[in-house]
Amino acid sequence: MEKNHWTVKMAVCLMMTLMGGKAMAQQVSYSGTELAKEGAWCWFADPRAIRVKQGKTDAAYVGYIDNHGAVRALQLDYKRNTSEEVLVRSYFQPDDHNNPTFLALPDGRIMIFYTRHTDEPRFYYRISRRAGDITCMGDEKIIEVENNTTYPSPFILSEDPQHIYLCWRGIGWHPTIAKLSMPDANDDVKIEWGPFQMVQSTGARPYAKYQSNGKDKIYVSYTTGHPDNELPNWLYFNTININAGKEPQLCDVNGKVLSTISEGKFKVFKRDDYKQQYPLTVIDSPENSRCWVFQITTDKEENPVVAFVRISPDKKRHEYYYARWNGGKWRITDIADAGKWFHQSLQTENCYSAGMAIDPDDVNTVYCSLPTKNQSGKEVYEIWKYTLNEAGVVTTKEAITWNSEKNNVRPYVLPGSVGSDLRVVWMNGDYYYWLKCSRFPDGYPTRIMGQLESGAASTVSPMKKAQGETSVRQTISLAVNTAEGVKSVEVKGKKWCVDADMHLAEGHATGALLQVSDMEYGVDAETQKPYLKVGNKTYRSVSKLGNSDDWVKANGTDGKWYYKPLTNFHLRIVRKGKSVTVYRDGLVDIKN
Repeated sequence: MEKNHWTVKMAVCLMMTLMGGKAMAQQVSYSGTELAKEGAWCWFADPRAIRVKQGKTDAAYVGYIDNHGAVRALQLDYKRNTSEEVLVRSYFQPDDHNNPTFLALPDGRIMIFYTRHTDEPRFYYRISRRAGDITCMGDEKIIEVENNTTYPSPFILSEDPQHIYLCWRGIGWHPTIAKLSMPDANDDVKIEWGPFQMVQSTGARPYAKYQSNGKDKIYVSYTTGHPDNELPNWLYFNTININAGKEPQLCDVNGKVLSTISEGKFKVFKRDDYKQQYPLTVIDSPENSRCWVFQITTDKEENPVVAFVRISPDKKRHEYYYARWNGGKWRITDIADAGKWFHQSLQTENCYSAGMAIDPDDVNTVYCSLPTKNQSGKEVYEIWKYTLNEAGVVTTKEAITWNSEKNNVRPYVLPGSVGSDLRVVWMNGDYYYWLKCSRFPDGYPTRIMGQLESGAASTVSPMKKAQGETSVRQTISLAVNTAEGVKSVEVKGKKWCVDADMHLAEGHATGALLQVSDMEYGVDAETQKPYLKVGNKTYRSVSKLGNSDDWVKANGTDGKWYYKPLTNFHLRIVRKGKSVTVYRDGLVDIKN
């Protein structure tokens, strides 16, 4: 593949130095610490994970969607040294494009966005009822728009702190932006400006990544279109200047105004005359390669830094690149040979590279998923850490995982996570397709892994599960078969835990299911959603008691819903004083 602009590639003697070799000596193989047994994400909806250190909160949040269509999130509370996995929404489209994204609101609450992939004109969101605690989420809310919604990326900027700027793939399958009001007392928001399509490409589907400086700008890097359909496929860059509360403008990398966003789309082309007219909007313009973008961030001087891949015409060779704006031009470094597509389905999505990520807190550090032979000679994708110097030359290469049995792919570094336990996360496992459907019924049976700074070689998280195992005075285990009627148990005291294996007989899955002292757990007949009555108060789940496994009957994203009721699940109710938490198969579902 040809090199454009100033491309740096230097052969260096690279040593595998993870933990000074100590961890390698301790473990024959290492694929990371398991954070979630099931989960996946695409790489265009971000931030898929964040660390929030604000007020009394110091926590990390990681979002993903499992192979059964459940939108899920992990909360690692560093102050309490606890971890909780939360059911954000069950029975969603089982598609890895639908991973949730996070936004920390000014009052400390956490807002979680999620959408279906391409076939529905709406956003879903939930907001935590307490600052920093997603184990107690508010109701599911909806933002209706006129066009499809995929890949929500939300931002709050200090020069306009009364609004949320939301970017996504929307109008005409192109980069789209809207300005939302802050949530009101009922968690409702409204669109106050937009949505507007920002650019118009000659390609049908430009793919965009976003980042902000947190103050007055949002940076966007995007392609001509999907690399499957575009050869060559160029990579572009723009700045969205919110313009101090006036009409936001689209600019080039040096701030030259290209358009007022609300007045019309800025047209981009992959032609020499376009590049001559707008040279500071183009990062890479290969003659015979397919670009795809993985990440955009900024260095300490707010110069943009972009991770991207070039893919050969036959899609069998993928090469990772790193582009950094130096004030006058893009300096491009060839990082590594990425092999080819990482997944098991050879006849589709051959542009799916295994993934790369820049550390936003140290942009000279890049994590790459690369094909690597394990001890048995099998080629597996492992996570590698690359370090560059200020001249853009790779100086070191370190193994983060090694001798894995299954692929480690799509790494991501939590922004703002310096000094915290969890910094890097990735997916591990088999991957057949981005959607669980009739053509690919196995979908994406992956799990979420991470590198924990306090014990990177450990396979057990130092966080304790906050599900009552060690802090309750009594635990009762039982089996509940609804064919036998409502089961009742008496539990005394203010600290207890009830575990129940629930077996729902056909036609008996609604109404009261379990009576625990003065509490009643059941399922609403109309909504198919669980509830918990505590005295005269009722707390309701937003998630139906079912999953999306029947999506295997569908051929793709068709706008329909395929609901499969649960017949068996594990229920846990934990009481600690006035606090009551209901877990469904280990996930927080209801909390008062």
